[in-house]
Amino acid sequence: MTIRDLTSAENPELWAFLESLHRGELLSGTIAAIERFGVFVALDAGPDHPVFPGVGFITIPELSWRSFEAVSDVVRVGQRVSCEFLQFDTWNLEARLSLRATQADPFQAYADRHAVGQKLRGQVTKLVPFGVFVQVADGIEGLVHLRELEGAAVEAPLDGVQVGDEFTVVITEIDRERRRLALSRRLVRSDH
Repeated sequence: MTIRDLTSAENPELWAFLESLHRGELLSGTIAAIERFGVFVALDAGPDHPVFPGVGFITIPELSWRSFEAVSDVVRVGQRVSCEFLQFDTWNLEARLSLRATQADPFQAYADRHAVGQKLRGQVTKLVPFGVFVQVADGIEGLVHLRELEGAAVEAPLDGVQVGDEFTVVITEIDRERRRLALSRRLVRSDH
């Protein structure tokens, strides 16, 4: 059987179950399989899937608000989970789920407690061509753009900056919608 064969006529119980679900509904189940593209969940209330190891599916971005290296850092096969139903994927005949929707967004909580202009200590986590990422709290990183690293007279602002370095930064922007934090090291230095 191929995915194209998964029609409502050939799988009436599965189709009826998936159509009965509502966006935002909480569903419980067990992690059935971990793949590089996501996680299959065997739902407690749902029928078996004719092809996949579970009728529920969580994409990688929907696993956690925090960044992670490996899916196994977030879930493991056999683990019990409660997820929010997002949509009925009629192509694969599966319930698209979100594990992170059941958790508080740490960025929004951080944004509630911090303001533009506030000074923070942070640690460099990544160097990129356009600047550096600095972790300012558990799971919260912000970008210090090249132009915000040092004064304009510096020709190679990344020289001497390494992952693990700690320094003080100033919050220049909090973008709640895109979950982005802009930081400046230059403004700290011009304070003196």
